[in-house]
Amino acid sequence: MSRARRSNDWGFPRWRGYESSREAANVRLCDRHGCEEPGDCPAPKSPNSPDRWYFCQKHAAEYNKGWDYFEGLDKAEKEERAKAERAESAGYAEASHYGWAGSGDGSRSADEMRALDLLELEADADFGAVKRAYRAKAKEVHPDVKPGDEDAAKQFQAIQVAYDVLRVAEERREWRG
Repeated sequence: MSRARRSNDWGFPRWRGYESSREAANVRLCDRHGCEEPGDCPAPKSPNSPDRWYFCQKHAAEYNKGWDYFEGLDKAEKEERAKAERAESAGYAEASHYGWAGSGDGSRSADEMRALDLLELEADADFGAVKRAYRAKAKEVHPDVKPGDEDAAKQFQAIQVAYDVLRVAEERREWRG
């Protein structure tokens, strides 16, 4: 009588590695000639056909570049469909208030994005550009340049806070490596 072999996962299947089996995993390559990337984006070969091309993301974007989503609809139907699309995606714009949206790549917090807006910089601005923008704006509204101007003093304080937020974030990024 043979004994059953015990498992090493101690009852926790998440401890096993993904695709930890020994056989090779099948990966479908992009259908674009000469491309060696995985083809994980299906695209129809023709309208109303079940046949599909499988492209990588780059070639799927190229394939869909000339696609007119509203083709064949009259003006009223186009407007109605566009309004429905905006209503469905409005939740994403609403979430930007909570910091879930922003630079897009997740590299900047909502506070950093607000600081960049105050300094009138793009989301991908490097710290050198932040320093230059801070100095230029500070020279415009510095209390020594505009003595007695309360609005200029408030703007100067806001610019200082924005610069401090971005400086601390940059130091944190450098520290993490």
